[in-house]
Amino acid sequence: MPNLFDPIQLGSIKTSNRVFMAPLTRGRADKNAVPTELMIEYYTQRATAGLIISEATGISRQGLGWINAPGIWNDAQIEGWKPIIKAVHDKGGKIVCQLWHMGRLVHSSITGEQPVAPSPSTAPRYIHTYEGKKPYEEARALRADELPAIVADYAKAAQNAIKAGFDGVQIHAANGYLIDEFLRDGTNHRSDQYGGSPENRMRFLREVTQAVINAVGAERVGVRLSPNGEVQGTVDSNPETVFVPAAKMLQDLGVAWLELREWKENSDFEFAEETDQPILSPKIRKVFTNPLILNQNYTAEEAKEAVASGHADGISFGRPFIANPDLVHRIKNNIAWQKSEIKTWYGIEYGPKGYTDYPFAS
Repeated sequence: MPNLFDPIQLGSIKTSNRVFMAPLTRGRADKNAVPTELMIEYYTQRATAGLIISEATGISRQGLGWINAPGIWNDAQIEGWKPIIKAVHDKGGKIVCQLWHMGRLVHSSITGEQPVAPSPSTAPRYIHTYEGKKPYEEARALRADELPAIVADYAKAAQNAIKAGFDGVQIHAANGYLIDEFLRDGTNHRSDQYGGSPENRMRFLREVTQAVINAVGAERVGVRLSPNGEVQGTVDSNPETVFVPAAKMLQDLGVAWLELREWKENSDFEFAEETDQPILSPKIRKVFTNPLILNQNYTAEEAKEAVASGHADGISFGRPFIANPDLVHRIKNNIAWQKSEIKTWYGIEYGPKGYTDYPFAS
């Protein structure tokens, strides 16, 4: 039986174990989306993860509306990432860059333009801006002739990530951001070739994935989906009809691995609503035969069982890695997990507090 601590091959990436660090927005880049020196220690501390999936990283100014989040669309950002990646590699770790376009979940005060989405809509709740919390703005519908440029942004960002030294990239197609907004009928009300049927709603994901594969090679590409439930106001009425075929499409395109963030009982993901939509990983497992990584509130024992049973090939942990930089060691040795301080999750003003000052277990 496979073991959570066995190595695994993800395309061109060989990991030392199957405990992955999920992407975690932390807000420690500068206002120009350039990674800061503080981020070097943060990622290096967590280099014992089998694979670090970087915090979500903007592919363009249009698509990056989270304050103090990093980007990967210009030379300054590439240079900012280089020492972080080198430090992780020097510790024997592997790291990929998660490519992010936030769609309607941005604010014009940050991006300089009205949010964009498949269809006109407004996200619920509020967004953090440099002027404080503000309600989301109505997004305008993207024209079909605008989409090739966004697809090209994904491809260029992937090339930039490899130039910076990342071992690969992950396309963020989950959690109510732009690609997810296209996938789900709750936010995609289009009547053109990008809307209506599940096949049409999958078109943008297919075009982005193919472009990124063409740019850096399928062996360096992973994808993240969130198949069930409502997240950040984005939901689908019949997710099985779109996400199972989408997984099959990704398998056919040859992506190296797929990560699923699935809402399950006792989840506490702050932007997801409770749902009775079933998890789809068992059905996706049948059509996606490359490595499948699962995420969402796994305990150590649940993670071990999921891998041993073959339900997953690895498990990614998000919030546990905030307060436990040595999470792999803690899981392996049955050491209790520390709890993180919520108020320091996001914000460069906190500096190292709640970021790099959590102690390692002896």
